[in-house]
Amino acid sequence: MKSDPQNKHVRSYVKRDAAQERAFSPAVITQGGKIVWLAGQTVVDDEQGNSLAGNFEGQAREIFSRIAKTLAQAGGTLSDIVTMTVSITDGRFGDQLTKIRKEIFGDNFPASALITVVGLAKPEMLIEVQAIAVVD
Repeated sequence: MKSDPQNKHVRSYVKRDAAQERAFSPAVITQGGKIVWLAGQTVVDDEQGNSLAGNFEGQAREIFSRIAKTLAQAGGTLSDIVTMTVSITDGRFGDQLTKIRKEIFGDNFPASALITVVGLAKPEMLIEVQAIAVVD
């Protein structure tokens, strides 16, 4: 395991080619740090109140933005996420999610589950993200 000089905890990523292609790690190993358990996050509007109904990419990006703000309150960033469960309402959204995750996480991806569901709390919701992070 490698230590990040900016963090007090140690984190390493188990990587496999197929997993990297789909923007997830089979496992993330951590030592030290505090665990932040993040509730499932969904959205129907952006922060300005504009509707995101039917806009998968907009909902996904807004969700990660809100998760980033929550993590900042806990002293962390999106890169501190070690695992996440993502529910999507249409399996065809998977490729868009992969693109967004690659932008956000570079090549150190959280361990992850991607689940296609019939629906979420409101019909206009297309994605829900629940995560666990380890921060200093």
